[in-house]
Amino acid sequence: MTTILGTRYPLIQGALAQISLPPLVAAVSNAGGLGVLTTTNMTVAELAAAIAAVRAATDQPFGVNLMLQQPNMAEIVPYLIAHPVPVVTTSAGTPKAFCQAIQAVGTKVVAVIPSVKVAVKMAALGVDALVAEGMESGGHIGTETTFSLVQQVAAAVALPVFAAGGIADAAGVAAAQALGASGVQVGTAFLVASETPIAAAYKDAVIAATDTDTVVTGRALHDAVRSLKNPLTAAYLEAEAAGADADSLQAMTTGSLTRAIAGDVDHGTLMAGQIAGKLTRVEPVAAIVARLFPN
Repeated sequence: MTTILGTRYPLIQGALAQISLPPLVAAVSNAGGLGVLTTTNMTVAELAAAIAAVRAATDQPFGVNLMLQQPNMAEIVPYLIAHPVPVVTTSAGTPKAFCQAIQAVGTKVVAVIPSVKVAVKMAALGVDALVAEGMESGGHIGTETTFSLVQQVAAAVALPVFAAGGIADAAGVAAAQALGASGVQVGTAFLVASETPIAAAYKDAVIAATDTDTVVTGRALHDAVRSLKNPLTAAYLEAEAAGADADSLQAMTTGSLTRAIAGDVDHGTLMAGQIAGKLTRVEPVAAIVARLFPN
């Protein structure tokens, strides 16, 4: 798998929406993993500038994530075909419309999937690898656990499979490999990297979290999101239980990730996975990668 990605370790940094920007991406790639740049809320011009910043900071492979529900995919995809990057990861949809065109310019396509059914479809489409993401993960999630999903996906497809969800150290990597994974994708552990561009209050909240301090919102809207418990999630779940309509629920979370990134830990959506309970300090990306893959 490291040969396919060109990285030292079989490690993908999970695409943290609005968060995985050039400082984090370059640090992960320089440490031997695959840094992955978010495109959430980016224009094509902003993406071009971000890619240039990553390339200025590292000569190692990196990726760009395409969250396929974004409204400007029709502009971003042609840009990436005209200006190829080493890897594209995809989520929240199918890359069927552009997969072959992206691969034709030398870019590897890695699809993040929530089930065996979707994994089989992506394999038939011809993607280069899969990320089987369990519901322990932070942010947008499916319904299957990492432990059950990874081994079933690995058995169902003849592709390299990365395990994601609940992985923050070498024990997690070893467990993923035992389940049949070729490598891992890690997101939450990088939230507390010193290079990650979020407010200290967000990082402190992740560090203070225990194993039971995350909650899932959005199930009524068929858009489940795991984040840290706070006054916003409490109000949201109360409104959801009271039968609030979709527009009202959506209004409660609009802009909430941006607020969290800026340090509003009460009114922001602090996306993080269940493994947050194992994170105890802010440290450089290189130290996090070394804990995942000790030499």
